Amino acid sequence: MSDPLLQTQDLHLEFKTSRGTLKALNGISLEVNYGEVFGIVGETGCGKTVTGLSILKLLPDSATITKGEILFEGTNLLALSQRQMRKVRGGLIAMIFQDPSASLNPVYTIGRQMIWIISQHSSLSHSEVVELAKRTLEDVGLPDVDRIMSSYPFQLSGGMQQRVMIAIALACKPKLIIADEPTTALDVTIQAQILALLKGLRDNYNISVVLITHSLGVIAKTCDRLAVLYAGHVVETGTTREIFKNPEHPYTRGLIRAIPKPEKRGSRMVSIPGNVPANPGAIIGCPFAPRCEFAMNRCFEEKPKTYQIEEGHYSACFLALNNKP
Repeated sequence: MSDPLLQTQDLHLEFKTSRGTLKALNGISLEVNYGEVFGIVGETGCGKTVTGLSILKLLPDSATITKGEILFEGTNLLALSQRQMRKVRGGLIAMIFQDPSASLNPVYTIGRQMIWIISQHSSLSHSEVVELAKRTLEDVGLPDVDRIMSSYPFQLSGGMQQRVMIAIALACKPKLIIADEPTTALDVTIQAQILALLKGLRDNYNISVVLITHSLGVIAKTCDRLAVLYAGHVVETGTTREIFKNPEHPYTRGLIRAIPKPEKRGSRMVSIPGNVPANPGAIIGCPFAPRCEFAMNRCFEEKPKTYQIEEGHYSACFLALNNKP
């Protein structure tokens, strides 16, 4: 079995705030393989976006990675300088942000922005860069690319802006794309198109995709494997099929039960009681214990290790001890 494309190993990150130190990530370990769509799912505040930003070292000055490694094809990204990381960003790893209208520069045309970005990561001539930009816009399903190239972001719909963001991410032929909630601001029809487009990148370009979302429905339609995050911890990982068929961690079960179903129309929606802890790193035991219906005394006194349920399926819960192979 070949080594993974990306690994985060025991990643810890904290923020300095006016109220003290906030430990946002508390031992995140993930593996993303070549040519797969990997999902990261969890509630708001669980550390999904911070994990994605950590990979590209796009963190604010208040954030510090205190422990761990981020390995991309065996190279520890945390050991690279900012100058070296500029070659990685866009060239090897690209990121699609949640709100395209806030990510695109409003005072430059789409063409100018794409040409500048491609030029930073290639030695192509200007005419070749322009041609590549147009071809990439066509690849993401945008019509009349000459008009798109001369348009400003405000002249495009939300769905078209997101396709432009995907084209920008795709233009320099990265090996990995990190998509952070790429469909949140879009209507349902456009969401489905964008998700199909992201999945198609794996098939057509052999690009790995990390899809960050709060929606298990999005994960089910798009991802090969996933990691469930809670309070800066990975609580369950496995194939999408296996986790939906056999969710092991109580938090994962709660998320799946909360998915709206047509046959339950008119009935009360299921929810997980309580809230994500404000500072999960300060919790002694399992961070989910205060919200868990199966919590034991041990859960409040000791953090569970990650236990293997079966090959490729892991859960950070003491209940998994009863299901180990």
